[in-house]
Amino acid sequence: MRTATTIEASAGRDAVEFAIEAEKLGLDVCWVAEAWGADAPSPLGYLAARTTRMLLGSGVIQVGTRSPVLIAQTAMTLAQLSGGRFLLGLGASGPQVIEGLHGTPFGHPLGRMRETVTIVRRVFSGEKVSFSGRHYEIPLADAKPMRVALPPAQVPVYLATLSPKMLELTGEVADGWLGTSFVPERADAYLSHLDAGLARSGRTRASLDICQGAEIALVDEADLAATVASRKKELAFSLGGMGTATANFYNDAYSRQGWAEVAARVRERWQAGHRDGAAALVTDDMVLATTLIGTEDMVRARLRTWRDAGVDTVRLYPAGDTLPARLDTLGRGIDLVRALGQADPPESGGGG
Repeated sequence: MRTATTIEASAGRDAVEFAIEAEKLGLDVCWVAEAWGADAPSPLGYLAARTTRMLLGSGVIQVGTRSPVLIAQTAMTLAQLSGGRFLLGLGASGPQVIEGLHGTPFGHPLGRMRETVTIVRRVFSGEKVSFSGRHYEIPLADAKPMRVALPPAQVPVYLATLSPKMLELTGEVADGWLGTSFVPERADAYLSHLDAGLARSGRTRASLDICQGAEIALVDEADLAATVASRKKELAFSLGGMGTATANFYNDAYSRQGWAEVAARVRERWQAGHRDGAAALVTDDMVLATTLIGTEDMVRARLRTWRDAGVDTVRLYPAGDTLPARLDTLGRGIDLVRALGQADPPESGGGG
């Protein structure tokens, strides 16, 4: 498995310094997030100048906040500045961010994503851009098609998706999948939909980089219970506070993996304002199943399970109250993944 991490520049200069030091530890990929704080392309340009080896990716640029051509221009520019090390990660985000912050309609995210990927790839080709779809029309009437004044580029496209239809689209059109809320023992809740999309395009799992992320915290057995308990409110926020009252993709993902009843109750309590009560409903198993929290032996075994479930790239979110502490956790995690690669061969796997 390759190793990756994700930073968000809203955290300040420490975030980009963390990424620079992570490359020295041997990290393979650094993704830069974009939510409702810092944008992704700005720190990616900075990191392109400050790093030399690791891949850099937008994890993710939010579809709907920019035109598809501008997304392609951004990707081609970053690929050029980084010497071909850029990966384009796209995501639909959610209605609260897209409509509430950007003032752009969120409707038809599946169609918008499909058309965006098609247009982006046409721009990458260096040809004049001409596209007529339900959501985008390029050029508009009476205008002439143009090409972007940049050299053609081959930039891998990754999609961050959770719903079944979006997962099928990922398998059909993307080079990689940026997943989350992943339980390897129930991986079929995601992989069956990815495989359906892959089959539609005549491809196999080897064509798709399965990139999964989770917090990693290496703790002594005596501290494990307290560490797990401290993460429950964060998970309750994902289940109850993300999205809107009627659309929460994280809640849906946990529901499909066996926690439908608990996830529904957590959302109900959270939206009623009972935040501590919502967190109290989250079980230890829900935290441990979707993270890499535990003793070193536990995390080593968990990584093996992730690998055998088909994960190609593991995205590590290291715990720690300080920059040195987070780097120490990340370095230990990278070492565990490397050791796994030198040990027993995987039972199964995907691309990457």
